[in-house]
Amino acid sequence: MSRDAPIHRWPGSYYINSEKRWESGILSLTRTMVRFISNQSKESLASFRLSRIMEIKMESSSFIFSTLTVLEEGNVKHWFGSLKPNRVVVYNVLEHFWRERLLSPSSEARQTECQPSKGRELINLVAGAQKRLEDTGRVLSHQGEQFDNMMQGLEKMDSDLVVADKLLSELESPSWWPFGKPPWKIHQEAKAEDAARAAAAAAALAAKGSSRHKVITSIPAVVSKGGDSDLKPGCLLVLVSSLEARDTNCQLLHRFERNEIDEIKVHSPYEISVRQRFIGKPDICYRFLSAKMPEALSVLEMQYKKKVEFTSEYAAFNVTPVSSPCDSEGKNLTEGLLQKCQDAELPVEVPAGELSQLQVHVLQPCVSQAEAQELKQMLMQLKNLALEAETELERQDDVLDVLTSSTDQATMHIEKHTCRMKRLL
Repeated sequence: MSRDAPIHRWPGSYYINSEKRWESGILSLTRTMVRFISNQSKESLASFRLSRIMEIKMESSSFIFSTLTVLEEGNVKHWFGSLKPNRVVVYNVLEHFWRERLLSPSSEARQTECQPSKGRELINLVAGAQKRLEDTGRVLSHQGEQFDNMMQGLEKMDSDLVVADKLLSELESPSWWPFGKPPWKIHQEAKAEDAARAAAAAAALAAKGSSRHKVITSIPAVVSKGGDSDLKPGCLLVLVSSLEARDTNCQLLHRFERNEIDEIKVHSPYEISVRQRFIGKPDICYRFLSAKMPEALSVLEMQYKKKVEFTSEYAAFNVTPVSSPCDSEGKNLTEGLLQKCQDAELPVEVPAGELSQLQVHVLQPCVSQAEAQELKQMLMQLKNLALEAETELERQDDVLDVLTSSTDQATMHIEKHTCRMKRLL
């Protein structure tokens, strides 16, 4: 992915301390940098890495002018004003990406914790497991369709048996026969049977609903309902049967049921919008901006294959494979470390048994950041497939219980109707 492709842009102004004046331009956030480009000269007035930021604050200039300040290493302070739509939105986005970088493992830790492994072999193993799990899912889906067809057949049989019961009752006790069963009693028994069926169906739905609310993944995000003017910190929850938008206190803002989502637009690897359309009233649309969005995208692409749409803005990020912005600097350092490992030469005359642990460590390859990211996404997809398979198995268990009880009842009713018809003959 191109490092220069901006994740977000905001029009505003920048205070040039040397000239004691404000310059209008565009403030942009990329994977690793924050830049301010002048509208007049098209030159970069400020450019610094996210890793060099010490503090982000909302302040006031001359007690009137609302500004956003960023303190860089070396006690360099940058002032940004007249930010649109407002400085709170810009603060929430910048603070989110900066905080995610702070919470990520440090570059030094990546160097010291670089353990020897065979990343490509792991990826192939996970890919094989994923393929087998997908095949199992297809078999389960086909089996579920067969169970559904059997349920429909049993429901039709049950309705035919109800009709047969009414006809036999009329034959056994004609309306002119004074000793037959009262009509209101027949209606009461029919209502009791319908209530029992409804209670059994509600219990089956309740048992099935417990597995539908399992969380696949949860990522911190900046959430907005509609446009970009009210971006607030929160989180995105990806469940087996729905998507949930929550605030910083984990209070539910909105739940999108899986069958109610009409489209998921991917604006960049870090920004998506989820829309639910209505007829006769406004659509419901939420935007999510997160530094960890690539982790959720791999799951969303599997769950909502036909509903995920990549916009033209996404093409700017497709130069290199997608990864979290927290991994970019560590990747460069890791590549430099690997290059040093490749350039290192060991004495030819040293016996193999006397090689030190450090030299053996240098000779063995490490898992690259790209491989680690790919493994992480594949494992997330495996988790999604496993949860969906578990949900389908629980649903089929419930259907099998209903099929067993319905078959027993149908057999009993058929035997009873057969005896009644024999008596009539």
